[in-house]
Amino acid sequence: MHGIGNDYVYVNAFDQGSPEDPAKLAIAISDRHFGVGSDGLILIEPSESADARMRMFNADGSEAEMCGNGVRCVAKYIHDHGIARKGRVQIETGRGVLTLDLEVENDVVARVRVDMGEPILVAGEIPTTLPGDPPIDVPLTIEGHDLKVTAVSTGNPHAVVFVEDVDSFPVEKVGAALEHHPSFPRRVNVHFVQVINENEVRMRTWERGSGITLACGTGACAVAVAGTLTGRTHNRVLAHLPGGDLTLDWDGPGAPIFMTGSATEVFTGEWPESVQM
Repeated sequence: MHGIGNDYVYVNAFDQGSPEDPAKLAIAISDRHFGVGSDGLILIEPSESADARMRMFNADGSEAEMCGNGVRCVAKYIHDHGIARKGRVQIETGRGVLTLDLEVENDVVARVRVDMGEPILVAGEIPTTLPGDPPIDVPLTIEGHDLKVTAVSTGNPHAVVFVEDVDSFPVEKVGAALEHHPSFPRRVNVHFVQVINENEVRMRTWERGSGITLACGTGACAVAVAGTLTGRTHNRVLAHLPGGDLTLDWDGPGAPIFMTGSATEVFTGEWPESVQM
């Protein structure tokens, strides 16, 4: 499944249980030459507090707290496959239990609106050692580029950098260096953003543990927060990502972020046990 191009392999653990070593499986199954090919692995598990539980592993096997595009796909899966066939579902994540409203067309989910909860704006909880709660437009020089970095957490740590031309910016080089910068003890997802106008942005992402991805839902939320906090955008923004568009709504500190976007099922298959390296 994918959410605007951010693709993961999903395992229905309601039917078959969870793999013994999901981190190892994530590395093998995500390989785009010798595996299925994906940005990572997501397990859809039973939950005692919600309709389902989501566990998400990056392509390098590291487990992440949340994935905005992934949680939309989990909601679509549990609706379309009869696990929780209703218009509003709750998903347990590493960020807590999230509520999702489903837009159903022809009996399948087309779009999902997610209450992503309040962003984390305290530096030590993001976590980062950059100054400020949250750090806003903090100057950093990375790979010879003078950047202004805004850091927030929307379940995962994010660094947002506003640039003049996002297409020409060296995302791979600068993103990789910033992911491992000592100011981010748990590494960080990095987003490079070009403001089109106060209601619209274009962004590209270097995702922690996966590299360049076509989309990042929690990252788009972080961009909306950073745009509002720095006065570059209004509190409702349309974000154009390489894989598609997301609509973000945030009324400021103390308010939750709402993210709306598509979710798509691509194919179903079986992964031979013998291939689990």
